[in-house]
Amino acid sequence: MSSTTLPAPGAGSEPVRTTDHSDLAALGYDQQLHRSLGKYASFAAGFSFVSILTTIFQLFGLGFSFGGPAFFLTWPLVFLGQFMVALNFAELAARYPISGAIYHWSRRMGGELVGWFAGWFMIIAQIVTASAAAIALQVVLPSIWGGFQFIGEDTALTSSSGAANAVVLGSILLVLTTTINCIGVNWMSRINSIGVTCEIVGVIALVLVFFTHAERGPQVVFDTGSAGADPGYIGAWIISGLMAAYVMVGFGSAGELAEETRNPRRVAPRTIRLALSASALGGGLMIVGALMAAPSLTDGELATQGLPYVIDSILTSPWGKVLLVDVAIAVFICTLAIQTAASRLMFSMARDGRLPASAALAKVNSRTGTPIAPSVLIGLACIAILAVNVGNSAIFTTLSSVCIVLIYLAYMMVTVPLLIQRLKGWPHGGVQKDADGEKLFTLGRLGLPVNIAAVLYGGLMVINLSWPRAEIFDPTGEFPLLRWAAPLTVLAVIVVGIACLPHGKAHPKPVTIGA
Repeated sequence: MSSTTLPAPGAGSEPVRTTDHSDLAALGYDQQLHRSLGKYASFAAGFSFVSILTTIFQLFGLGFSFGGPAFFLTWPLVFLGQFMVALNFAELAARYPISGAIYHWSRRMGGELVGWFAGWFMIIAQIVTASAAAIALQVVLPSIWGGFQFIGEDTALTSSSGAANAVVLGSILLVLTTTINCIGVNWMSRINSIGVTCEIVGVIALVLVFFTHAERGPQVVFDTGSAGADPGYIGAWIISGLMAAYVMVGFGSAGELAEETRNPRRVAPRTIRLALSASALGGGLMIVGALMAAPSLTDGELATQGLPYVIDSILTSPWGKVLLVDVAIAVFICTLAIQTAASRLMFSMARDGRLPASAALAKVNSRTGTPIAPSVLIGLACIAILAVNVGNSAIFTTLSSVCIVLIYLAYMMVTVPLLIQRLKGWPHGGVQKDADGEKLFTLGRLGLPVNIAAVLYGGLMVINLSWPRAEIFDPTGEFPLLRWAAPLTVLAVIVVGIACLPHGKAHPKPVTIGA
């Protein structure tokens, strides 16, 4: 397939295929966003959302405290399940390269109602996830320089001064990410790509440091630790898998930026798979390396302090500071990526008239090619969520856990309708080549078994994430009701969603279940 190239609006001399614009037009939409993202920028969007340097830094202790070193074995299992989901997403991304991917994929496979709730769940989850990412600065910045502790002296997130200072640091970060999102996708892309490069270098350096300071061999991953003496180890091991479940989400961000990506039919499916695979490989090596290099597996420090305990015992002060700076960069780009994805999802739903104040939320700034109103609204909502941490850090932690349930439910609202359509013969035909004339990514005969595996995995993980465990939702025992936080929050989100549910069909294009 041949194609003419034209300069992208606001992108200098960078060529953009007119076939990308015509593809979008065929799906019922005008090209409003600036199409300037290449392969690496697309990959960076997904990789930075997962952000293993941020999430494993935060959550290593959670997995280890329940399952001991053998908690690592949950990592490849969660990756395998999520990769089944990613393969389905990749196939849909090749056929529906539209911003607001989860919303559009579920809508086109399952209809208006399913699509709306999938988008609604994702917006709520992404707002809370961005807040949780922003609050991680409190774990890092005061350790780099005491001047970042603006309030009080106790830096612990669970202390009153630490909780308040976390809100200050997180709010400053969200103001910065909101500003970047407002000035254009080119700036967002450059900053995100530089940050991802720094994160990848940091992960490689950290893995090398761990492996060169190993105290024990890789067989440590079969050690069940002290928990192994209990009859209920399998239950504890299943709980430890929540760490991996919390980390490996957001790999579909390449689909959220499809309307800003060159040749998205080819690039988005590849980067969805690559972002998850690279994150799983890097994260797995980090976990194994930390277990091998930890000074002790039994003194309790690894469960309470996690990776910082291992790093502090290995690296001298200057190098430790450098690594912490890299973690701070990872936190920054993670927050930026999540907010970007959320703003594109909100814009896409508003463009279809599916949200309150859709007319304002669907406007794109002609100069920057950016939906400014969604970016600002999401930034303000994230700061409001952050404020909960001042009053009760346990409730904020619970909210952060519950939002992952919403993400998995939104994923299932894609994979379940897709499975139903596969049983009816999907894909039925239509466009089978991308802008370069290459065949679209397809699972072929593997589509049905892969889709079934994705649905089964998603269902089991939703149950695991939602189970009313005191260890996860009410570790102090002070708020027994929090054990039921997941089902209660999902119910509340559904009730509010029903109140906000728009009437009539989405526009400008009715749903068609085709290629």
